Amino acid sequence: MRGTTMLMAGALLAAPLAAEWPQWRGPAHLGSSSERELPLRWSATEGLAWTLALPEISGATPIVHGERVFLNVARGDALELWSVDRNTGKVQWQAPVGTGNISTRKQNMSSPSPVTDGRHVAVLTGTGVLKGFDLDGKELWARDFQKEYGKFGLMWGYASSPLLFEGSLYVQVLHGMHTDDPSYVTRIELASGKTVWRVERPTDAPKESPDAYTTPTIARTASGPELVITGADYVTGHDLKSGQELWRSAGLNPGREGFYRVVASPLALGDLVIAPTRVRPMLALRAGGRGDVTTSHRVWAHDAGPDVPTPASDGEILYIVNDKGIASALDVKTGAVLYAEQRLKVGTYSASPLVAAGRVYATSEDGVTTVYRVGPKFEILAENTLPGFTLGSIAVSEGQLFVRSGQNLYAIGERRRR
Repeated sequence: MRGTTMLMAGALLAAPLAAEWPQWRGPAHLGSSSERELPLRWSATEGLAWTLALPEISGATPIVHGERVFLNVARGDALELWSVDRNTGKVQWQAPVGTGNISTRKQNMSSPSPVTDGRHVAVLTGTGVLKGFDLDGKELWARDFQKEYGKFGLMWGYASSPLLFEGSLYVQVLHGMHTDDPSYVTRIELASGKTVWRVERPTDAPKESPDAYTTPTIARTASGPELVITGADYVTGHDLKSGQELWRSAGLNPGREGFYRVVASPLALGDLVIAPTRVRPMLALRAGGRGDVTTSHRVWAHDAGPDVPTPASDGEILYIVNDKGIASALDVKTGAVLYAEQRLKVGTYSASPLVAAGRVYATSEDGVTTVYRVGPKFEILAENTLPGFTLGSIAVSEGQLFVRSGQNLYAIGERRRR
């Protein structure tokens, strides 16, 4: 079974072009890149290709395709999609997406990351507006989930990013703290903005526990790909054609606590799904089941997972960074601990780690990126600091890193064209 899972994970990593970073967590949705040469050291005065000033902070990751970098941007009350020339850092166009930007604790309504297939780009806001554009900034279609389906009812504001897979966007709304309306997930055509299906996702989670800030992922099973959603105390697998729930696993909130909202998103390596929750437990289970798979499909559980940062994987090892900057690594197949309680630069960590070029890149809210070696032994290679409050995860494209630090976007390193 290990061979099947790892081969499928390898195919996921190898299939997309290394030049693109089309959505949050990258082309394979694992927080990893197949690129081999990336910057190791940089600062505000060293190793930068360019710097672009931005009006406000954001938790959204920049996405990259060809000659463009796309950003979800908050500017006062306004929410916008920006296209940036990836060679010069100059803004090519700014398209209005909506209004009503507010801050809720650390984040604002620009937190969801954009997605692109190279012909279209879509962006979702924390206010529930989803718009599609062509690459020149022409608006193609618009949706408003709160007007169509009811107000969002999350404690800290909506922040899930859409998932792009084979021409469709998968958008989840898991909520319940401030609403009695049901949670749901929907599939929308990227090119047209039309709904393919929308299904409710029921839960009996209490108080704040129905709220989730996760982004779905795709598991590859023997019978085909499945949509995987985590949050509201459950992991569920869904049929891509109909949205029908195929299987469900409990266990994300074994104590039935009332404030077990989930932030870190799931990963899928072939048919193996890694499902973080609020630190403990983090579950690994097999997709492809039917009905209640809580016991039958569990592979392993770990009691020291992350809260906010989503883990990253190279297909063999799962790299975890918790909110306090403590790093650990697990064997993906067994959950065996390879190392634990390794201290990164002291600080709070919200950005998700990146695995690329034989390294792990982990960025704190203080803008410090610790670079350490991949593999079963922990070894710090560098610490790099950029000024400003940092929430967004790093993007990778053609030898460059793109870091959204405070009120700037940085392109780090020289471009290596494929």
